[in-house]
This record gives sequence, structure tokens and C-alpha cells, in this order.
Amino acid sequence: MSCYELEALRLGLMNVLGVGDDAAREHAETELEGHLEGPIEGLVEAETLTELEAHLDAALVDLTEEVAAMDPEDPAYNYARGRLLEARNAERTVKRLRIQGEHIVDGLGESHDVLHETFPVEE
Repeated sequence: MSCYELEALRLGLMNVLGVGDDAAREHAETELEGHLEGPIEGLVEAETLTELEAHLDAALVDLTEEVAAMDPEDPAYNYARGRLLEARNAERTVKRLRIQGEHIVDGLGESHDVLHETFPVEE
């Protein structure tokens, strides 16, 4: 059993942020072999934070349903619950990343305004 949601999110974040190395990408792709469908595939192919959030939300719905359908006595049950917990943590992390990015954009706008107020340009 693997943490498909987390590996797919890693690949998607590598796309969105333009970071990561070939070894990390290859490892994640190996983990996901045979599981690239639905929200997992969407996460891997995401190119924006908005896409990541949407596909992660769908993956969480699927994972929640998977855990709910499991027998609590199943040896894999606790691991599946752990995957769900970590996927929810990842969801909050991506949201914080989006919010921080929005603050950076706003801050650059404010810096631009201050620059023009400090050094007015005659047109």
C-alpha cells in the first residue's frame, strides 16, 4: 500500500513550483505506476494551485469513502486512516501556500504603488 495522494501531490507541486529533482520525480512516478487515474492523475498533471486543490479535494472524497468502507479490524485500516489524515494535512498546506502566494502578489502591488508615490512620473 502506498500514499498515492501524497506522491501525486508532490509531483503536482513540482510542476506548479518548477522545483524538484529527477530522482524524486522518478521515485514518485514508480510509486504511482498503475494508479494514474481519477484525482491521482489530476494531481500529477496539475499545473496550478487551483487545479491541485480541486484534485486533492476529489482524492480526499475517494479516500474518505475507502476508509469508511473498510472493516476496522482489517490490518490495513489504520494505515488508510493515516493516509487520510496526512492528505488532509496536505490540503491545509496547499491552502496556506495559495494564501501566502496571494499575500506576496498583494505586497508587490503595494510596493509598486509606494514606488510611484515616492517617485512620481510625469506623463
